[in-house]
Amino acid sequence: SGWASNSNYALIGALRAVAQTISYEITLAIILLSTLLMSGSFNLSTLITTQEHLWLLLPSWPLAMMWFISTLAETNRTPFDLAEGESELVSGFNIEYAAGPFALFFMAEYTNIIMMNTLTTTIFLGTTYD
Repeated sequence: SGWASNSNYALIGALRAVAQTISYEITLAIILLSTLLMSGSFNLSTLITTQEHLWLLLPSWPLAMMWFISTLAETNRTPFDLAEGESELVSGFNIEYAAGPFALFFMAEYTNIIMMNTLTTTIFLGTTYD
């Protein structure tokens, strides 16, 4: 988005957003692999049946805390909203967009938040059981 708008400020904001995203995705991948190894399989149904009697949140609470902090960073929430630097860049990487494209950026951002919450619930709290 920063390159397509042909603005230097939007480009700087986009580069900051990409650098932040890459740095926290590595942490999320390692934590996800750790929880999958604790369940004994890379199958999602096995991960869910592992948590029938005890949530993975309890024995792996340090991983859950790191996951929580990494998801805050991944979804650009308050302490990690460096890409939006409103005092420096007005509104961050989406400075040149209005109306439809602007709404699509924010819809994608909030869809990412819902997806990360769903993934967090599935990984650490399991699902409902019959």
